[in-house]
Amino acid sequence: MNFAQLEYILLLAAIVLVNWRLQLPNLRKAILLAASYYFYAYWDYRFAGLLAISTLLDFTIGWTLPKVSQRSLRRLLLMVSLVGNLGLLGFFKYFNFFIDSARPLWDGLGWRVETLEIILPIGISFYTFQTLSYTIDVYRERIPSCRSLVDFAIYVAFFPQLVAGPIVRAAEFLPQIERMLKPRRETFYAGLAQLLRGYVKKVLIADSLATLVDPVMAGPELYAWPTVVLAVFGYAGQIYADFAGYSDIAIGSARLLGFELPENFRHPYLAHSPRDFWRRWHITLSTWLRDYVYIPLGGSHFGTLVTGRNLLVTMTLGGLWHGASWNFVLWGFWHGWMLIATRRWSDQPPPSPVRHALRIASTFAIVLVGWTLFRTTDLTHFATLWRQLLLPQAGYLWLPPQPLIALAALAIEHVLWMTRYRELLELKPDRWTTPWLVGLALAALLLFAPTAFRPFVYFQF
Repeated sequence: MNFAQLEYILLLAAIVLVNWRLQLPNLRKAILLAASYYFYAYWDYRFAGLLAISTLLDFTIGWTLPKVSQRSLRRLLLMVSLVGNLGLLGFFKYFNFFIDSARPLWDGLGWRVETLEIILPIGISFYTFQTLSYTIDVYRERIPSCRSLVDFAIYVAFFPQLVAGPIVRAAEFLPQIERMLKPRRETFYAGLAQLLRGYVKKVLIADSLATLVDPVMAGPELYAWPTVVLAVFGYAGQIYADFAGYSDIAIGSARLLGFELPENFRHPYLAHSPRDFWRRWHITLSTWLRDYVYIPLGGSHFGTLVTGRNLLVTMTLGGLWHGASWNFVLWGFWHGWMLIATRRWSDQPPPSPVRHALRIASTFAIVLVGWTLFRTTDLTHFATLWRQLLLPQAGYLWLPPQPLIALAALAIEHVLWMTRYRELLELKPDRWTTPWLVGLALAALLLFAPTAFRPFVYFQF
């Protein structure tokens, strides 16, 4: 079920109405849980069983850990959670990748090892990390274990953020489920405003840019240099507007139900260093990797070489998390190296506005190179794209107006965010401009939305 489908709008409206009208918290929880599983099973009901397995596994381990004092047994329970969750993720997402990557070895040994026809369960990367963080935090005694299976099941399967985040920590969300508060009027309005911003980003910007990006990236050698350059910039805008739009819709939907989800994007293309970028882009993933991978490896406490190793390992694993392909691994490796290379000046305040602007531009250039790795399917495709960028050949010049307007609108939105006019983007109810902006956005969604809705980019992860 897609956020832009009528079925989702009707499901959300029905659950919001039930949430407002019913006074019994336990009944509201049961309906919310049923709606979340219906939402997930809408794609393929068989994968709801995997969701239930992860839920039962980590609930049971979380329930048991506080009752066990023996250190070795506690570690064993944690390992069961890690192996169980990562085993499911590894099989469905990475089995064929590792088989194909080791193909020369199999051939050299004379073994015939076949890949399997495996369908990737949607959202498995997100809810796996979510349940793992709960078990690890209970093991570390940072949070109490959840004593209600229904509450924990809602935490894992909460439908607004189930398939593409934000990745929510149990410490943030379980107390909200226990209280099951109804949204205040201000929160409800903020949720509607965030929903609208999300749909504008996704439908008007991301999907419009996709009409240019998809064909050009599929065959960059066929297009003239200006078109390829525009497509590279367009993809940076597309993936941001697509994923940030999803996060806005998820957070807005949750607010309509009385829940607060963590912020996931903070205008990442205004970052002044790669480190600052990862404080703004997919914030819930970058903080998860920091807390559960980078810091356990030693963080920055053991000298420059160890810190560099930890950054490379963390970011490479973050790249692999995105998909079973070497281009994602190299994308993570690239960002790891850039974090190391810019570490000395990344947190220093820029001495002048000009240098600050240059830092933003250089950071964006680093991110842009990374996006070409992220978007291409293999190294041959990557080389073809960069050959057309650096040694352009003759090709078809195509500069369609709607993607150009979408890219310009995204740039203007970023510029406005740095000024006192950022309040216009927040759609505050007490401003006279808000009704006009809302009406303009709704009219644009009706008139200029692309005819074919494209699935969210991060659904594939």
